Amino acid sequence: MMARGTTFLEAHGVPELLAPAGGPEPFNAALAAGADAIYCGLGNDFNARRGAHNFDDESFAAACRRAHLAGTRVYVTVNVAVSTEEMPRVLELVRRAWGLGADAFIIQDWGLMAEVRRRWPEVEVHVSTQANVHDARGVAWCRDVWGADRVTLSRELSLAEIARIAEEGVELECFGHGALCFCYSGVCLMSSLNGGRSANRGLCAQPCRLPYDLIDEDGGVMEIPGVATQGLPEKSRGVGGTRLLCPKDYCTVDHLAGMRDAGVGSLKVEGRMKAPDYVLSVVGAYRDALDALSAGEDSEAGAAARHRRLKRAFNRDFTDSYLWGSSDNDMMSYERSNNRGEVVGEVVGSRQLEDAVVRRGGGNGGRERMRRLTRADVEVRLTAPVDEGDLLELRPVDDPTQFLTAPAPSDAAAGETITCRAARPMPAGSVVRLIRSQRALDEAARVADKDVVRRRPVRVRVTARLGEPFSVELSRADGAASARAEGFVVEAARTREVTGEELVEHVGRMGQSPFEPVEWDVVLDPGCGMSFSAVHKVRAEACALLEEALLSPYASRAACKGDSHFCTPVPARAKVTVPFARPCVCALVTTPECAEAARAGGATRVYAPADDLAEDEWPEGVIPWLDEICREGDHARLDRWVRPGDPVAVGNVSELALAAELGSAPEIRSCIPVHNESCLAALEDAGAAGVWLSPELTLDEVCALARASRVPVGLSVLGRERVMTSEHCVLQALGRCVHDCRRCALRRRRLSLRDIDGRELPVRTDVNGRSRIWFGQLLDATPQVDALLAAGVSRLLVDAQLMDQEEVATAVRRVARAVEAACAGRKPARRLPGATSGHLFSGIG
Repeated sequence: MMARGTTFLEAHGVPELLAPAGGPEPFNAALAAGADAIYCGLGNDFNARRGAHNFDDESFAAACRRAHLAGTRVYVTVNVAVSTEEMPRVLELVRRAWGLGADAFIIQDWGLMAEVRRRWPEVEVHVSTQANVHDARGVAWCRDVWGADRVTLSRELSLAEIARIAEEGVELECFGHGALCFCYSGVCLMSSLNGGRSANRGLCAQPCRLPYDLIDEDGGVMEIPGVATQGLPEKSRGVGGTRLLCPKDYCTVDHLAGMRDAGVGSLKVEGRMKAPDYVLSVVGAYRDALDALSAGEDSEAGAAARHRRLKRAFNRDFTDSYLWGSSDNDMMSYERSNNRGEVVGEVVGSRQLEDAVVRRGGGNGGRERMRRLTRADVEVRLTAPVDEGDLLELRPVDDPTQFLTAPAPSDAAAGETITCRAARPMPAGSVVRLIRSQRALDEAARVADKDVVRRRPVRVRVTARLGEPFSVELSRADGAASARAEGFVVEAARTREVTGEELVEHVGRMGQSPFEPVEWDVVLDPGCGMSFSAVHKVRAEACALLEEALLSPYASRAACKGDSHFCTPVPARAKVTVPFARPCVCALVTTPECAEAARAGGATRVYAPADDLAEDEWPEGVIPWLDEICREGDHARLDRWVRPGDPVAVGNVSELALAAELGSAPEIRSCIPVHNESCLAALEDAGAAGVWLSPELTLDEVCALARASRVPVGLSVLGRERVMTSEHCVLQALGRCVHDCRRCALRRRRLSLRDIDGRELPVRTDVNGRSRIWFGQLLDATPQVDALLAAGVSRLLVDAQLMDQEEVATAVRRVARAVEAACAGRKPARRLPGATSGHLFSGIG
């Protein structure tokens, strides 16, 4: 085990290669490919990939053993929001995982973080990317307030930003390869509000991969041009397609030296939902690149082989835009959201074959049927080599939807023409891609269920001196562990003396062990004789002792089953009577005129986004509503709104840290999700003076948290919910970007995305080029105002960011009337037609 406090980068000179594993088979693939660490889930309840196979206790313990013997660490993902009711269960999971061999835990929920730190400070904790941390101040807060050992940064950061953050001295984990989310991680609600499958609970339905139309104010579909627009820079041109929220996959394999120099301590490969062959190919390519970087030796041939290997694993094409501070059209996969593979040739001809008749059914008493199948021979001229069994995609240029797949019939080199058997003829010129590598499948299958898939290099010292016990000493190449076994007393040879070469051969037979000899030291007296079976026995004992030494740091953890730290219940929050329980109607608006309309309608507390506050003259007392994103470049425009003694709504832990430092009165926005009483207490201790609760909570959960809170609690009860915030501007798909958001006419229009169900989701891009998408349905929780007030929810918000003056006044009056009715003992008015109650009566699972 590496000493705590020593980063992998400091110890090895290159970043740790962190691989995904959705279950035992991809875990073995990651080990075989050379991962330095593997992240995975234990069980299917509390991790951000609940749809993966994941591990049970038995398979997890076995996986940890294999990993630790190979020198690989194991991180357990508990990177979801946790309810108060679930907290004992998730703490029990942490306890079990630690006892079974976990090296660290990746955590999103600040309440869970607080409970783990309180109960067992020795447990290594990593802040998840879901916690939405992306600047030095936020990272320092994780270090100083929570004692975090590592922070996983947002995927959107540039190398320059990472280098600045690395100055804080906290180990940084950064995204290196795989699928990109369109939205900043941890603040996406689209999947949740569309159907209850929350990204904050590991059940994201990936709505960003679906088709959308961009529509104008009249409902007309705006054309997404598929050809270059004359006069505009290349990156501003429209590219066609309907996957307007679908980024390409991230790929940093050519920039590892820059990432190392910036201070990246761990390079994460995405893919806990991916197959073992994907894990083996991608992790293997990055292992090769990091080894070449470490050795200071690389070649064009080596780089080309890595690229080919990555292209032949699942990919949506590749981008590295974020590394350079860019988020233009070149990072988007507008045309398709599925696997693109590698282009390996084109169709040059087809020949229709006679139809085949095959039998189908008849098993288990079913009715047998005859089915006619069409067939064709399709000739493909290759531009890259293929192997027999590789799965090829044949896609016509004129109508890409009419693609089909076919296996490669044999090994073939670039320049050759092969004949594939397909379901129908394909037009000449159709693009041929290799979308599944048979070689990768075979390699992954070979290691799928093996107990030893990667051997650990060891030094071997053999001592055979006359009259002394024969001994074998094994030590790790880095000198961190060793073991010595003694056996028979060495005697003079009766027939033939043993040679040093023979001892190297027989001691080196470590086939069933997890070790591989790389260095030898043989001390052998002349004239020694011995039985090689006795030699094997001593060698086997030495291997067993070294295994025991390597696993000993984990063996003592079995005693934690009765550890009082883990057995201590989550402390109950004492019931308090808050002096601030007077109901307060609040409004979030974007113009001074709307602020006046809100106050005229009965709002006693008015908020406005920071960028809007900077634009015009505003009435006194409007409270800044800071962004959910706070990167290094955002400080100049956001920090000035954080003032000693004044209220401010903070959307990011970096802003909370600044507000606590300056003595402001920070209110936690709902994009820092509070789902449990431990989180509520932890954020109060960190300086929160108020909390806006998450729209993913049920009414019962909201009321329970409000009753437990020692600071004012608020909830959005009327308006549209923001479901996504993206660094990429959705409007760029139109091909009209002028690269000056303040002058952009498109940005001022009331445009929307229309999904496959016909819902219209408003989209707005701010002056910083970030797009925000709102839910397609109006939220109206005013019928529940009486229950909310009774529980202690004292701030009721109208989110009026998409409303004009008249709409603001109407909405605020509606909430004010609901408050008046509740205070008078009457039921508030019924929900508005077509509106939703959000998750108040349907939890997110």
